Amino acid sequence: MITDTDRHMMSTAIAEAEASLTAGAIPIAATLARGDQLLGTGHNERVQRGDPIAHGEIACLRNAGRQASYAGTTLYTTLSPCAMCSGAILLFKIPRVVVAEATTFAGDLGFLADRGVAVELLDDQQCVELMSTFQQRYPQIWAEDIGEEPPS
Repeated sequence: MITDTDRHMMSTAIAEAEASLTAGAIPIAATLARGDQLLGTGHNERVQRGDPIAHGEIACLRNAGRQASYAGTTLYTTLSPCAMCSGAILLFKIPRVVVAEATTFAGDLGFLADRGVAVELLDDQQCVELMSTFQQRYPQIWAEDIGEEPPS
């Protein structure tokens, strides 16, 4: 069930994603919260940092800093997590993930759900449009981000 807190935390992630696109970078962002307490937020910084693992979820976890436990947390992400980010979710035992959209990149939400993560998919059209715009403008950067061969 999606709550007002969920909507607020996702709107924070979407604002991060929009700022990333405005800067010419990949518009994927995430927030981590424990209840209504925001622990951290971040956006994909692969272009800005030249860092191949600086995905939005990873940047968010880095910015949230060390947590003694991730019990009771929710990770909000504007796009279905890739295998690397799903691995981080499982490693830290983040119990719940709210995903804005899985249309432009499906990820593998079933992989998380099969391992006990509560997954909520919003099908947010604003995020679909944001990613579609990026994928059309920067197909080579997008291919690089998801480990595919860039179009020639």
